[in-house]
Formats: sequence, C-alpha cells, structure tokens
Amino acid sequence: MLRTVEADGNAISYTLERKPVKNINLRIRADQCVYVSAPKDVAAKMVDAFVVEKSAYILRALKKFKDKNRETVSENKFVNGETVKFLGRNLRLKIKNALRSKVESDESYVTLYVKDVQDADLKKRVLETWLRKKCKDEITAICKKVYPQVKKYGIAFPEIQLREMVSRWGSCSPKKGFMTFNTALIAMPVSCIEYVVTHEFTHFLYPNHSKKFYQQLATFMPDWEERKKRLEG
Repeated sequence: MLRTVEADGNAISYTLERKPVKNINLRIRADQCVYVSAPKDVAAKMVDAFVVEKSAYILRALKKFKDKNRETVSENKFVNGETVKFLGRNLRLKIKNALRSKVESDESYVTLYVKDVQDADLKKRVLETWLRKKCKDEITAICKKVYPQVKKYGIAFPEIQLREMVSRWGSCSPKKGFMTFNTALIAMPVSCIEYVVTHEFTHFLYPNHSKKFYQQLATFMPDWEERKKRLEG
C-alpha cells in the first residue's frame, strides 16, 4: 500500500507492508524507495505518525542516495574534462565559446557552447536544460515502446511529466492518466529506464505492490529483477 505523509513541508511517500512482526520497521533502499513494515493490527494512521517522527532521518538518507545517484553534472565547476553521466555512460565535458548557447553530444563527449565560458551559472543552466530535454525525449520513446503491452487492457497513453524527485524514480496516477519520472533517470542505462517505465505502467493495472502486481510485471518484463538491481547499483 502506497501512502504519503507531510513533515515540515516535505512530502514523504512510502510503501506500507503488513508482516508478522512485533514492531514497526523502516528501511530505505538505494533506489530511494521507503518501505515500512508493520503488524496487521497497527492502524495506518499510527504508521503515518511513525514516519513523520522519523522524517528527519528519512530525508537525510534520501538526500544521501539522491546525491549519489544524481551525479549527472559535476558540482559548481563545469570545466573541460569533467564527467557527465548520460544514459549509463560517462561522457567528458567540453566547453566552447559561441554566440548562441547549445549542446551537442557523441559517444565520448558532451560539448557545451556558451557566450561566456567563465559563467558557471550559465553553463549549469544550459547543460541541465539539455539534460532535462534528453530525459523527456528518452522516456517518451520508451513509453511508446512499452505501451502496446498495456494498450490491450484499455489503458490510454498517459501524459508524461518530469520533476526532481527525492524518494523514488517514478510515480503515476492511473485515474488522472499521467506518469511522473525522476529527471535523474537520464544518468541511468536505457535498460533501467525501461524497467521504471514498465513498473509504472503495471501500476495502471495494479495500484499496489501485491503478488499480482509482480506477476504482471514479470509477464511484461521477465528480467525486471536484474534491471532493478542494476538501477539500485
């Protein structure tokens, strides 16, 4: 069961699992997903309160994983030779002077053209805008590739959104017909992005993480566990 709580202005989403345990237990995985297991006789509101109580710890842990997984742009430098993580590859950054800002890439390099090669804010803005567009293009293409598997269930093609996400790689709202993906996915291999997209599409059929959900996910993507491990790194 997916639940969301508010703590000091921060939304924390977590998966509640009912297990034969004595206490409420919390774990945060490298994929930035929060899981809480609780006894069957503990009310969901009590579990929410537990998560709020642990919110400071959760947010610190999520930030740690976020910083590790989202090294798409080197911090505060933007100089020649820095690494840009792009679709699972480590590309080298080139900075060149030009009248108009643009970005080009090949198998080895990301070349950033800007008016002022000393302006770190400009370089950051231009590169992150390009990465976001590439992320949207890649995810849209993968959604179109995966969609035929779920179309037969009467599911309309969803609206695709991107945003910076702290606690997960993707989310969806089947009733509203949209899926939201973490902009950090642009750093990940295509096979991992395909897993996230397929995972979210499966939620259009099963809005939880039940046994049926995972059975359906395995039907769509038999090697999903291997891809998930790769994503978690």
